[in-house]
Amino acid sequence: MSDFQAIDALLASASSDRTPLPPAEERRQLREGLHLSRAQLATALGVGASTVGGWESGRDPSGEVREKYAYFLEGARTKLDAVAATATAPVGDLADVPAEADQAVDTDDVGALAVPQPCVLCGQPARHQVEGFPQHLDSAECGAVEPVRAGKPVSEPAPQQISRQLAPAERQDRAARGVRVVPVGRRVQAASDTPDLIGSAVAAALAEHAGDVEAATAALVKRAIPDAMVLLDHTRKGGRYDIVAHPWLPEILRKQTARGADQIWEARPKWTRPELPAGQHEVTALDINGAYLSALKTHLPLGQLEHSTGDHHDRRRAGVHLITPPVWDHDAVLPNPIGNRDEPGLLWVTEPTLRLLLRLAGPKYGLCDPPEIHESWTSGATEGLLEKFRIALKDARDRAIAEDDDVTLEYVKQMYSKFVSTLGESNYNRELYRADWMHLIRSQAFANLWTKAFKAYDEGLMVVRAMGTDELHVVGDWRAVFPEGRGVTEVKVKDVYAVGTDQNQTTQAPESPS
Repeated sequence: MSDFQAIDALLASASSDRTPLPPAEERRQLREGLHLSRAQLATALGVGASTVGGWESGRDPSGEVREKYAYFLEGARTKLDAVAATATAPVGDLADVPAEADQAVDTDDVGALAVPQPCVLCGQPARHQVEGFPQHLDSAECGAVEPVRAGKPVSEPAPQQISRQLAPAERQDRAARGVRVVPVGRRVQAASDTPDLIGSAVAAALAEHAGDVEAATAALVKRAIPDAMVLLDHTRKGGRYDIVAHPWLPEILRKQTARGADQIWEARPKWTRPELPAGQHEVTALDINGAYLSALKTHLPLGQLEHSTGDHHDRRRAGVHLITPPVWDHDAVLPNPIGNRDEPGLLWVTEPTLRLLLRLAGPKYGLCDPPEIHESWTSGATEGLLEKFRIALKDARDRAIAEDDDVTLEYVKQMYSKFVSTLGESNYNRELYRADWMHLIRSQAFANLWTKAFKAYDEGLMVVRAMGTDELHVVGDWRAVFPEGRGVTEVKVKDVYAVGTDQNQTTQAPESPS
């Protein structure tokens, strides 16, 4: 090969990385303009849905997949331009046609805005907000929503009209059959059509290992992380909000050394009551079931964290906050909500810890002063981001307990626990890198344990110890306070032991001589 041929070969091999790509925001708009989900595009390109989300947030693919992605984007632009050029129907004729993308909005989450703000979907001024985010309620006003159903005539009766035209006998027959439905994005579908990813994986593992429970369990545990990400992608289909899978993170969220930690304080409880009343006490160590599974329901930031200063908390956002913690005067009977801390001064805490402190400073509890917030790194947030993911895992766990299925039970436990533990700097999960989520979910588990400790105290139990995410030691009739069982809303006994001595066996010390 000549020198010039070698140069040509080098240029050819490097050309894929030079394929131009449109800006990140335009990439998302092109995909959504064709009503395609991230999962659909990811399947066609042979990557994960979270990877596509990363490309739409600013990261660029490389190699052959970049060529494929650029080909899709160019084709999508051409198709959308062609549709726009042939759209000749007058706008006035379409005003009353229901759009397929319309969705039911919970009126409890809707509020009017005093001053119009840019809609999170189309960017045009909106007069209402949904779950704290400016948004058009009428699809006809929103530039991000298709104004007419593709391929359907304007004269077609609306679904409500069709249902009123059904004969009474047919309506009764449909009601008698009964079809259980589940939400899938903005639509619903029959529950029987929803794939059971967890059940299918367990069945395949057992079949592969000829019914060997231990071998099947070991195989499932090894694939718990990628399987959890597949389940997450599946439950995120049609989700209201997009997430940034690989955002830029501030230095406080980066490890200071290779084996060290970052600067975020998770408020892990490690508390023991310093003194018990005289006498002997029977202590019950309670095990809180599925602590991390329950903690998936927490306010998580959607996008890249943004910096702000000042003593102000915006409940529509979530992240980490630099605070001066309040003084805690109840350590004799209750653990400190920020956990055991040796050094005084400023502290970076997570959203669940801050919200717990603010709640305890409020009129309902009045247990401490509010923390002073100095600066924050936050993004717009929602509490329901992982809710479908959590429910899918919870339902599988409940079925496994009811059917005494230890294989599924261990598999599900590994899925949610490893999902949380690998969200930070981990070589085992490349699909989602959100160290902030990892800290927030862990802190929510700690906050949930503190809340249970307070409930025990408030109901008359003596709280003796609180440890980690799932261990609470109490004295008293705990069954009157907590339901017993293996469900995530129940507790089970981990240990029962005695502390102290029987007062009847103590002897009185002799009086000192006068």
